[in-house]
Amino acid sequence: MVARLRAVTVLGLAGLLFSACALADVRDAVSGGQTLRLRGAEPITLDPAFSTDSASWSYIIQIHAGLVRLDNDLSIVPDIAESWSIDRGGTEYTFRIRENVRFHDGRDITASDFTYGLERNLSPITKSPVAAGYLGDIVGAAELRAGRASRLAGVEAIDARTLRIRIDGAKPYFLAKLAFPTAFVLDRANVESGPDWWRRPNGAGPFKLENLIASERVTLRRHNGYWAGSANLTTLEFDTGPVPGVALYEQGHVDGAEVDLASIDRMMDRRTGYRKELVETALLSTWYIGLNSTVAPFDDELVRRAFAQATDRDRIARVFFRGTRRAASSIVPPDLPGATPATAIGFDARRARETLAASRYARAMPEITLAVGPGSASVGAALAEMYTRNLGIEVGVREWDEEFFQALEGRSAPLFLTGWIADYPDPENFLDILFHSRSIHNYAGVTDPDLDRMLVEARTEPDRERRSRLYQDAERMILDHATAIPLYHETSRVLIKPYVRNLRVTPLGILDFRHVGVGDRPRASAP
Repeated sequence: MVARLRAVTVLGLAGLLFSACALADVRDAVSGGQTLRLRGAEPITLDPAFSTDSASWSYIIQIHAGLVRLDNDLSIVPDIAESWSIDRGGTEYTFRIRENVRFHDGRDITASDFTYGLERNLSPITKSPVAAGYLGDIVGAAELRAGRASRLAGVEAIDARTLRIRIDGAKPYFLAKLAFPTAFVLDRANVESGPDWWRRPNGAGPFKLENLIASERVTLRRHNGYWAGSANLTTLEFDTGPVPGVALYEQGHVDGAEVDLASIDRMMDRRTGYRKELVETALLSTWYIGLNSTVAPFDDELVRRAFAQATDRDRIARVFFRGTRRAASSIVPPDLPGATPATAIGFDARRARETLAASRYARAMPEITLAVGPGSASVGAALAEMYTRNLGIEVGVREWDEEFFQALEGRSAPLFLTGWIADYPDPENFLDILFHSRSIHNYAGVTDPDLDRMLVEARTEPDRERRSRLYQDAERMILDHATAIPLYHETSRVLIKPYVRNLRVTPLGILDFRHVGVGDRPRASAP
């Protein structure tokens, strides 16, 4: 999250997925199972068609399930589909649904349930903000979304256990897209029971929703009928109130907590004893500054290049974030499998002023405000001060709440800070999703026919080396035109108690609770 498929706030994806843990009594595992207590962000929705934020996404992947999933090593593995085949042309996928796989209420899942879910999510009535990005490769998706068709032509339930999907070109990343919530199976009766159906979801995942109390708690209960066998945990409890995480961790009230910026030095200090409980994971994420090329003064490439030259990303990562972020010189994370990232314009304050002076706005610079999302005001202020110092112009900061992502999607923010974490490990998920002219996530308003052609060609290029070069060339074009300035890549830092077993954060920020176990907790001392 996600987002916008999973755009995230400056607190970081892991902060939304696993930011701190719930305030709870410290007691032994419950009889017949175990309880893991975490601090979770408030979900906006549990409807897979609207999974645009990482908080919602983190619950949805526990409650719902799809044909395939990504494992801890980011490999595509079977989920509800026990197997699949791809035709020689790479455009027809045939999935075999497992026998005796069921929704939480016990009803058998069939291929028709997947057909319904895909058509419902692509329907213009649903108005999903993410369906086009994840399901748009399917033949007939555009016609269905536009209301020119009532059925999805490229999807067919051959029989109860066989599903066929045809796509519009051989795209090596398509299968990974089916691991995203938008492609998860849905129970039609459940969805059509009312607009708040997602508060009572009849999913197929390893956990089911027990309750959702706004600004207080989300509780998930083990689904004993899960096809792969019951999880070790009986209950997952997420406290969604305003309780700090690290303090609760230190007091022994919680099983794990993300390390916030204020606590990082203390937690990293081996003398405190917490360093050995700290789990670090480099995330496939990039935070970047977007410069809207359709709005003054950023419609002048010289202004954009001046801002790129004035960006001291090393200082932001090293000083502001105290070494907890990795300075980014590319949009595509360097750890992305098979990627060959390009290199951004480097920091040079003297040249930045010279470049700005050569722009057509040198003598009449419009007012410039950096738009940031919730929780990002402090880093926004550091960036604004940096630009004021290095460019000699005033740059303001505006922190937006709900309006932030609306402004991005409406392309009304001239200068903005946002982030992206991979939904699947492919450069297409960064470059095509964020910079193709027709993408809803092209917040910078990039409209370059040459770039579009390159991105479209890369989608179906069968030769891996040539495909990698196409994406490298596309990224170089984006960076040279300075419509995006890479700032930093995130690293998840989570404290996990020694008695919690098998809890991992993957490079996508995914937490798989199916095999997590909780040993004996220390008993609370008497007051």
